[in-house]
Amino acid sequence: MILGAQFYTLRESCKTLEGLEESLKRVADMGITAVQLSGVCAYEPEWALEKANENGLKIVITHTPFDKVMNETEAVIEFHKKMDCHYIGVGGIPVGEDMDDEKVARGMELMVPAAKKIAEAGFKFMYHNHAKEFARQTPEHDLYINRIMDLLPADSLGITLDTYWVQAGGADPAQWLMKTKGRNDCVHFKDMVFDRVEKKIHIAPIGEGNMNYD
Repeated sequence: MILGAQFYTLRESCKTLEGLEESLKRVADMGITAVQLSGVCAYEPEWALEKANENGLKIVITHTPFDKVMNETEAVIEFHKKMDCHYIGVGGIPVGEDMDDEKVARGMELMVPAAKKIAEAGFKFMYHNHAKEFARQTPEHDLYINRIMDLLPADSLGITLDTYWVQAGGADPAQWLMKTKGRNDCVHFKDMVFDRVEKKIHIAPIGEGNMNYD
């Protein structure tokens, strides 16, 4: 396993190219060797590759806007090729907070041709889950995450499994690490804690929350 940094966590420091460059350097100084670029400012792939190489980093995956991946697939592939990044990620189907059958079906219909093009080009399409994928339309329906995985085989659709959001969705992260075996080339590890003041859950550093990391 290679431990990396997810730059969405650092997005407030990466709103400009100068901030992104400095953040890449600071992450490398911590001994990290792999990064996911998401939630940062606009950048050219050649620039990103140059700065990553300067700091001994490998850009392994991105989060790219869903509509861009679906509608400009060839351009997105070319962008990632120039950055030597082989995992093209999205942060989920853009359905807002209300996941329903119609929105999921529409999103999945768009994903099929894009994921196949990405696979044919030697790259992999990666889908990042939140809690809402662990909902279902009715008690008789299957989970949305299962329906998404049933649509495409593992060689066309990877799952960037987010352990925090699995737990938030009422599921068992350890079970889902096994269930997504063969798809989860990239995993987001976070911990979860309950804030007694705000009366809600928060992301926490691993070891400072209540998830069963053992």
